[in-house]
Amino acid sequence: MSKYKIDPDEKLMTVKGILDGKETQCHAAARLGVALTSVQLWIAIYQSDGTEAFYQRKYKKYSKELKEKAVLEYINGEGSLLSICQKYGIRAKSKLQNWIKKYNDHEELKASETGGVTIMTKGRKTTFDERVEIVQYCISHDCNYAETAERFKVSYQQARNYTVKYKADGIEALKDRRGRTKSKEEMTELDRLRAENRILRAEKERAEMEAAFLKKLDAIERGWD
Repeated sequence: MSKYKIDPDEKLMTVKGILDGKETQCHAAARLGVALTSVQLWIAIYQSDGTEAFYQRKYKKYSKELKEKAVLEYINGEGSLLSICQKYGIRAKSKLQNWIKKYNDHEELKASETGGVTIMTKGRKTTFDERVEIVQYCISHDCNYAETAERFKVSYQQARNYTVKYKADGIEALKDRRGRTKSKEEMTELDRLRAENRILRAEKERAEMEAAFLKKLDAIERGWD
C-alpha cells in the first residue's frame, strides 16, 4: 500500500502511459505501491470523466439514491468495490467505503456535491506553526483539501500545496523565506522534530484507522460478523 495519497498529476500521467502502451497496469501498481484495482479504477474514471476526474477542485455530485444502491449492492455481494465504482462512476473506492461505513453505523446517506464544504479561493498569510497544523489536519482527514481550507480559512490551493510540499520534501518545505530574513523562520532542531512528529502522528493514526476499516470491510465481504 502506498504511504501517501497519489498526486492527481501522477495518476493522470500513469493512466495515459498505460493507455499509450508505455506501461502495464501491473508495473504501474508496483511502481506506485498501490493495488492493481486502484490503477484499474483510475483508468475507468478517466475514460468516463476525462482529465477532470483526478482533480479534487471538480466535485462530482452523487444522489442519495445512487449511494444507497451502491452500498446495498456491495453488502449483498452483487459486486466488488471496483466493479460498483465503475458501474456508478464513483471516482474513488474510499468514497464507497465511507458510504458503507456510514450505512453500517446507521447514518443517513445524503445527496452531496462538495460535502457541504465551501471551497475557499482566497488565500491568506500563514505562519510556520499554522502550516504544520494545516498539513497535520489534512493528512488525518484523508487529504480533504476543501474541508481543510474551510477549517483554517485558507485557500484550497494553499491546503493542497502545503500538503504536497510536505510529502515531497518534509517539514523543511513548510518554511516560507519570501521577504523574510532567515532568523525569522529559523527553528531549533527540537522545534523541527516536534513539528515533524505532529504530522507523523497524524499519518500513523490515519493509517491505523484505514487498516481497521479495511479489515472490517474484508470481514463483511467474507460474510463474517
